[in-house]
Amino acid sequence: MNTRVKICGITNPADAQAVVEAGADALGFNFYGKSPRCISLKTAVEMSKRLPPFVMRVGVFVNAPEDFILRAIGECNLTMLQFHGDEPPEFCTQFGLMSMKAFRIRDEKSLAELPKYQTDAYLLDAYSAEARGGTGEKFNWDLAIEAQKFGKPIFLAGGLTPENVADAVRKVRPFGVDVSSGVEISPGKKDHAKVKAFIAAARSVA
Repeated sequence: MNTRVKICGITNPADAQAVVEAGADALGFNFYGKSPRCISLKTAVEMSKRLPPFVMRVGVFVNAPEDFILRAIGECNLTMLQFHGDEPPEFCTQFGLMSMKAFRIRDEKSLAELPKYQTDAYLLDAYSAEARGGTGEKFNWDLAIEAQKFGKPIFLAGGLTPENVADAVRKVRPFGVDVSSGVEISPGKKDHAKVKAFIAAARSVA
């Protein structure tokens, strides 16, 4: 089974189209106001309308109000919710949609939080004191292997690039990989050649 590929932090229609044409399984729309990749609901709606039905639309939220998330689900036709903040377990699973909790992994102790969440998948990202994600920093992939004992699909994130994603897939065998800064020219602006190379590399591992 091919490793799923999610390209996160899509901010404009040209990038969305390029990512779809390159064969991504999922696009991430970032609604976190402090992120350089944050987009408005209006922008997300316009991009979502142009996406083919087989591409997952993932809404990325950080401690967002419940009513805003419900609006985003309805207006953007989201198919999955990704929570990157301090949301409690019951919050993440109340919306009747597939959900994924992101965890910033610093060490083995970071894994203790995972089984508290009964989301459909876990996203493992590198810990950073400065940002909630998109830092381009890696973490110890052995911890991602260990996290698989909890029985949930793992999306591996943090510092992935076209150059190292094949090694990551070969070592961790995650359900999916997630990339943002590793395929960018600048925050929020994708490098279309890097997107193609990333997806090809992620799927090159037998």
